[in-house]
Amino acid sequence: MVLSDKDIKAAVKAGIIGINPYFEKDVQPASVDLHLDKKLLIFNNSSAPFIDLKKELPNINEQVIIDENDPFIIHPGDFVLGSTLEKISIPNNMVARIEGKSSLGRIGLLIHSTAGFVDPGFDGNLTLELANVSRLPITLYYGMRIGQISFQTMTSEVEKPYGSPELSSRYQGQIDPTASKVFKDFEKHISKKD
Repeated sequence: MVLSDKDIKAAVKAGIIGINPYFEKDVQPASVDLHLDKKLLIFNNSSAPFIDLKKELPNINEQVIIDENDPFIIHPGDFVLGSTLEKISIPNNMVARIEGKSSLGRIGLLIHSTAGFVDPGFDGNLTLELANVSRLPITLYYGMRIGQISFQTMTSEVEKPYGSPELSSRYQGQIDPTASKVFKDFEKHISKKD
């Protein structure tokens, strides 16, 4: 069941859902608007010949800061990692979904490729997978409305929420845009064979 604006406001007020900073004006009929933080990770395409999923590539991303007065320009075909200004905390009996704003989608700005699902127990700022699929550059401004998050109650509380040690949750507590940690999948397989 998707939470309505009334239920979202009550859950935030009761501390069940955490959104920080939170402004009631950002509550929509069944979601809450989220904003773009100032830190971005851009890809250094010349730092590696390809992305090897088995290896950590610490030099493939470079952090840039969006100036408060000047936008970051994302060019056609570009892909950068961003972050929500808001820190989000999801209780163990809910899931959340982050989606782009319709107005941004209509100009070709996507905010996630596949990572729109937020697990029960997640706590941190959400990393955004920003892609420009239009034919013109798009400006990104610090603090702009970038997406919206909705919340759904589950049939019961989960046994192992996101962040549980046995789950190896990679992104719990993230603050800034966080690069992929897919290489850790292969570390697990290697250690199990030994």
